[in-house]
Amino acid sequence: MRAIIAGLLVLAAVGIAEAQERARATFAGGCFWCMEPPFDKLDGVFSTTSGYTGGRTENPTYEQVSAGRTGHAEAVEVVYDPRKVTYAQLLEVFWRNIDPLTADAQFCDVGSQYRSAIFTHDETQRRLAEESRAAVARRLQKPVVTEIAPASRFWPAEEYHQDYYKKNPLRYSLYRAGCGRDQRLEAIWGPASKDRAGAR
Repeated sequence: MRAIIAGLLVLAAVGIAEAQERARATFAGGCFWCMEPPFDKLDGVFSTTSGYTGGRTENPTYEQVSAGRTGHAEAVEVVYDPRKVTYAQLLEVFWRNIDPLTADAQFCDVGSQYRSAIFTHDETQRRLAEESRAAVARRLQKPVVTEIAPASRFWPAEEYHQDYYKKNPLRYSLYRAGCGRDQRLEAIWGPASKDRAGAR
């Protein structure tokens, strides 16, 4: 019996340690297909999930969200190891992959469902997000319209949207090029840097 109890305690300790090694960040930057790649390449990121958040509809579908009827934004949930990659580093990657100057649109996609936003999971994330937004505004010398809001329920998108850039590389590349995403990013941030490596 003692051995069983000791084993259960060890398993519980391992579970707690694993939970402490994982944190969540949620970002909206227009089409969620395009927001997965820059985070996926980071050392310390366990997973990215495309989905919907920030709205009022329970269990929304892609058709509902894309029609702009739910209040949700297309977003990505990033699960990461904060010992290997910091939230501040995730913010840096986020900014370099969005247009923070255009409200309710990202590149060729227009509507509040494509707004840029940072959904914060705690007070530290909120503070860092606000500090980074102010720094971006100073750098660009223009008003930054990216929303910062408390994280609410995140609804994973349909399976065919997950890792779309891996499952459908040609269609993804054609969409990204046709949407003018990289041209606009270069106009805002300058030539593609390591932050956007692998995003195309």
